[in-house]
Amino acid sequence: MWRILSGCFMGWSLGANNSANVFATAVASGLVRYAVAIWLTAIFVVAGAVLEGAKCMGTYGALVSLGVDAAFLVTLATAVTTAFLTHAAIPGSTSQAIVGALLGWAALHGTPDFTKLYKIMTCWVLTPVGGIVGSWCIYQGIVGTVERRMKSLVARNRFYVTGVVITGCYSAYCLGANNVANVTGVYVSSGLLDAPTAALVGGLSIALGVLTYSRKIMMAVGKGIVPLDPGSALAAVLAEALTLHVFTQIGVPVSSSQAIVGAVIGVGLVRDRKTVNARMVAKISMGWVLTPVIAAAVLLALHLLWKGIPLWVDSMCSGSSISPTPVPYLWQ
Repeated sequence: MWRILSGCFMGWSLGANNSANVFATAVASGLVRYAVAIWLTAIFVVAGAVLEGAKCMGTYGALVSLGVDAAFLVTLATAVTTAFLTHAAIPGSTSQAIVGALLGWAALHGTPDFTKLYKIMTCWVLTPVGGIVGSWCIYQGIVGTVERRMKSLVARNRFYVTGVVITGCYSAYCLGANNVANVTGVYVSSGLLDAPTAALVGGLSIALGVLTYSRKIMMAVGKGIVPLDPGSALAAVLAEALTLHVFTQIGVPVSSSQAIVGAVIGVGLVRDRKTVNARMVAKISMGWVLTPVIAAAVLLALHLLWKGIPLWVDSMCSGSSISPTPVPYLWQ
């Protein structure tokens, strides 16, 4: 059972990185206090993971066949990659990170199911597009109507605060439901955990990351791309949540970072294209491109380290699913 520790680390990293995609816009726009935001996020992430997390659990297992030790290495490589992106204040894609690690493993031990891979990659493209289209429509429809018909500034602000809190909780729920598979899904496919246990462990790990290390990247997302007013924050968060929930129903874990960044860009396009911080968008996009590459490289490095550990550790890991065929070291 010690192998699930890498999944717990992965969950912590995901929570620290992706919690920004839930309440970052609300916190940055001054609608919700940071402390309130992280506690609401933690509670609803666990709820989403437990109630709907099983829907996406089988996707990665269908991509590459894994044993329990392979699952440990894949999640550890993903966690290291996500933690690095979090430290750099880049809202990275955990979905891309784990797929990169899985492909790194497949390069050593087999061929991935390319049908599943194409489906996942298509969803990567559609996720930010869904965020852009969704936020554009919501801003034009709901926010535009409120701005025209609700003349009282006090009533309007009350509407936005209530709306942002409700949509933020919904977004946290969708994050848990969709992304818990990135944390513990490989343990289900490897037979180490059943789906309900994996969902609970993953949800609690994500919640811990939200509560302990999410402030830095939350402010980067909330203020770095487009300066947001209350209406923009509402439109962006709701569009992101709806995008995640749609992909949850079809069983594909996608990037909440891509969804919220697309949603924030969509709001910026409605208001004024000049308000979009092109440099920040380029930085985030580069992070998306590099994430699977970094994860695959980390997986290969961890695999070399794993194959070279002392014999007394090997004796602890008897029954390993990793192939006994030695992997050449870099210096050979």
